[in-house]
Amino acid sequence: NPYSSFTELVLLLALVVYRGFGEAIALNKHKPWIETSYHGVITENMDTVMLDPPLVALDKDAPVPYAGEICAFKIHGQEAPFEAEVLNRTSGVGVLRARGPIDCEQQKEYTFIIQAYDCGASPTGANWKKSHKAVVHIQVDDVNEFSPVFREPLYRATVTEGKIYDSILQVEAWDQDCSPQYSQICNYEIVTQDTPFAIDRNGNIRNTERLSYDKQQHYKIMVTAYDCGQKRAMESVPVHIDVKPVCKPGWQGWNKRMDYEPGTGSKQLFPKMHLETCDGPLSSVRAMVELQTSHIGKGCDRETYSEKSLQKLCGAASGSTDLLPAPSVSTNWTASLLTDSGRDSDLIFRFDGRQAANIPEWVVPQNLTDQFTIATWMKHGPSPGLRAEKETLLCNSDKTEMNRHHYSLYVHNCRLVFLLRRDFIQLDSFRPAEFHWRLEQICDKEWHYYVINVEFPSVTLFVDGVTYEPYLVTDDWPIHPSEIDVQLTVGACWQGGEVTTPRFTQYFRGSLSGLTIRPGKIATQKVISCLQACKEGLDISSLESLGKGIKFHFNPAQSVLVMEADDLESINTAMTKVSYINSRQFPTPGLRKLHITTTVQCFGEDTCISIPDIKAMVMVLPPSEPRITIAGVERLVWPAAQLRAPFGVALFKDIHIISTVTKTDATLTRRPGVLELMHNLDYCDVLVIGEELDPEWESLEIHHSSLLGKHLDATNSTSGISIYGVDSMVHYEQAIRQVRYHNWKPGGLSERRFRLSCSELNGRYTSNEFNLEVRDLHSSEAVEHVNHMAVQSQYMRPVHHPLVVHTVNSDHISGTPPAATVVIVMCIAALVVIVVLGIYRIHTTHQDGSKEDEEGRKDPEMDWDDSNLNITVNPMETAEEVMEEEPDEEEDEDEEDDELADLSSAESEDNTVAHTNMHTPSHKQDSHADIDLCIHTYTYIHKTLAFNALSHLQKPEFIA
Repeated sequence: NPYSSFTELVLLLALVVYRGFGEAIALNKHKPWIETSYHGVITENMDTVMLDPPLVALDKDAPVPYAGEICAFKIHGQEAPFEAEVLNRTSGVGVLRARGPIDCEQQKEYTFIIQAYDCGASPTGANWKKSHKAVVHIQVDDVNEFSPVFREPLYRATVTEGKIYDSILQVEAWDQDCSPQYSQICNYEIVTQDTPFAIDRNGNIRNTERLSYDKQQHYKIMVTAYDCGQKRAMESVPVHIDVKPVCKPGWQGWNKRMDYEPGTGSKQLFPKMHLETCDGPLSSVRAMVELQTSHIGKGCDRETYSEKSLQKLCGAASGSTDLLPAPSVSTNWTASLLTDSGRDSDLIFRFDGRQAANIPEWVVPQNLTDQFTIATWMKHGPSPGLRAEKETLLCNSDKTEMNRHHYSLYVHNCRLVFLLRRDFIQLDSFRPAEFHWRLEQICDKEWHYYVINVEFPSVTLFVDGVTYEPYLVTDDWPIHPSEIDVQLTVGACWQGGEVTTPRFTQYFRGSLSGLTIRPGKIATQKVISCLQACKEGLDISSLESLGKGIKFHFNPAQSVLVMEADDLESINTAMTKVSYINSRQFPTPGLRKLHITTTVQCFGEDTCISIPDIKAMVMVLPPSEPRITIAGVERLVWPAAQLRAPFGVALFKDIHIISTVTKTDATLTRRPGVLELMHNLDYCDVLVIGEELDPEWESLEIHHSSLLGKHLDATNSTSGISIYGVDSMVHYEQAIRQVRYHNWKPGGLSERRFRLSCSELNGRYTSNEFNLEVRDLHSSEAVEHVNHMAVQSQYMRPVHHPLVVHTVNSDHISGTPPAATVVIVMCIAALVVIVVLGIYRIHTTHQDGSKEDEEGRKDPEMDWDDSNLNITVNPMETAEEVMEEEPDEEEDEDEEDDELADLSSAESEDNTVAHTNMHTPSHKQDSHADIDLCIHTYTYIHKTLAFNALSHLQKPEFIA
């Protein structure tokens, strides 16, 4: 059967294939074997890798063909630039080669995975097997292909003559080769021959002999470098060495004197200053700048206002008592004390152990409670002798019989002691009585500000704004009550009992200023800092430019500045920023000393360079002295009714206070060389000239509301008013305009004179003395009536014409045009007729009401004196006042005051007040002006007569 034969043949072939495949599988039984790791070295720019161990793969199937042979090595790794090749399939030897150039400078090492593959069981490679993975680590050997290159194209250095240096400077070269052998620089060489310099293997250049500035000031040498493969640099580098004379360490580029002009703010003291260390290897620099101002005022330039004004300015609580005021009529207990007030009006009392003052009883605070404050400026030195006595600043002791100290403040052996013995109350027991402080400031002969805050039983001391608690507190029995009077003294303690003759004891030796007591309240830290603050000091301009390499700090008074830096550049930059500043508008002129000490520290040494101290000075130039001028109307005439009014009259309604300074630059103002200046005032006094005010029938007062919103306060007495406090001239003007004079008996007043003066800086700059004369209407009628015609009424609005009438003289007549003369004569004739008719009508009316006038007191505003015709009051206002009821008089009085101010201002501007006789009319006036004069005069007198008559017709009998 042919089909069966074909089927048998296929089956036979399938059997053969199956048997052959099975035999093949049986022949390739094992995987190739290689080492687990290989280490290789390849030289850059070469392709063969030297492996250790060699690359050999073994197979246990050998010598079976194919199955026991190695056909390939395969590399697994990211972009490994290598390939493996089988050299002998039977022995399994292979080689590792680079696929391209290997550069050590790009990559020094390579790591990858390799595997071996056998040839399978047949020529087709079927059923191949692979070995395990082996790690190959290859290192690239460097070739010295690069030459050394210097990091800088040129090196410079400066040396001082006569000195041998271990190292003047260091040159440095580098090599691009990757291996330490070829990349390191092993040697430097000076190429230039016959030079007094040598160089070591690290590139440090030194001098081999002492150099002379006179012999040669500049050297230029060439230096080359070698790597460790002895390959030389392609180009040598030039080195320039300058020789300078012998160096003297210290600050350079500074001026011994710096001038400071007031009002210029912060001024740099050393803009070109730099420190020369003679190239010493410094590690840090410390500079201390000290501003010495102990000879200025109380230790520095402070505000020299009075103690009351300063406390008001700093926001201190009111009610303090000044125990050391300036000597005056009312404060005469300090007149016998030695004063040292020659500096900028700063009131200082000097005690030499022989002076003391009894405080009057009316001045002594009587209501000291468990809470009060004592404050003073004090300058004190060590006491003479081995056993120093107590030196009393303030003492309250028995006046007679006994010698008990109720409270006192004294210095003993450079300790400050405050004694406070409370009065006996219900409990008879020990209580804190003496509080002791031991401080260096007490005996350092410098000014310090001491504040003792008492909140019994706690007592705290402030010195220059810093708090100190007592180191010792002792107790004592309370004082039992008695009828013995006490005496408060300053500069010593009063011993009135237990001695034959009462006397002062425990005298103080030193200086005091501004000694005050404030009962009921304690001073705050803010107020204390304000009261003792210096207005001058050191400053640093442009802090942001200092950088982080500088450290600095000030003392609280800003008189000492300490700066530290790690390098010379930082300290030089910082010193150029040191400035002096004085914030006072009128600083105290004179010298301020500057002292600079510097310490340079070197590496590993405490002090290697000695820097000489610097002594310089700041000259504060004198400020332009202000000229304070008070201007206004110097004579006022008031009706008696106005003087008797409840609010009296305003004396200085049109007062003006200005201050000017003379400047060298005449282009600053319209007036050459004169500039108006705005500054503060600290007090203005309104004094009564002549006899003091009689409090029974006259007063001078200012309402408290006039001072609200201002840093002002006022005191009043029969001798005048004092307005004090540091405030602007505008506020002082507003307050002074509210000073009012009241007289209940103006009939007995012929005249009353007042004097106004103002001050800045406690009397350092004072104004002119402005005198004011006040008269009532009837007393002023004694003046010639012709001149009175020229005085504008305080109730009339001023006419801005030369309305001045003087006694007729030949000069005036000769200067008047004929036409104008005729007009004036006609006007005067018409006026005379009107005046006569008016007098007749008023006289008739006056007699009809005379009986009623005799029964009651006549109103002064209704009086009419027909002995002469002195018309100074606007009758329209008078008629209105009579028709108004009593409560409305106050409003009318205010309106009248305003009109008076307008009148006074006009009089000041025109300077045409007739009774002063300061100016005469011009001889050449326009005829139109004379006609206007006639018309205004006619209208004024016509209205005056008409309304005077109307005022009489308003009397009850006419109304009926």
